[in-house]
Amino acid sequence: LKERIKVGGKAAKGKKAASKFIVDCTTAETDSILDVGNFEKYLKERIKVGGKAGNLGENVNVGKDKSKIVVTATAETNFSKRYLKYLAKKYLKKHQMRDFLRVVSTNKATYELKYYNIQENDDDAGDE
Repeated sequence: LKERIKVGGKAAKGKKAASKFIVDCTTAETDSILDVGNFEKYLKERIKVGGKAGNLGENVNVGKDKSKIVVTATAETNFSKRYLKYLAKKYLKKHQMRDFLRVVSTNKATYELKYYNIQENDDDAGDE
């Protein structure tokens, strides 16, 4: 009886699901500010696995789906969504787009590149 419970416990655990993160670059690409292929290449070169950049191997996959970047990590690697945001912001800064675009989380697994909401109030400036 005890052996059966142990075997059942091990079988019940199973594998942890792979994490999948998406960076939606639709707005930036439609205005032809951002090249998604270039951004994908940047991520492939910069993502660190095991402390080494560009060492993706079988653990992390970076792909492009139209104007979206899809990063899939296996359960063995601890890949965080926050790290993806860090790399996206670093890319924007490198290409001088950080002043126009920001990285915003739209749901649990997705980031989106959006424009800053800049509203100029010319009427208020004249009153002072």
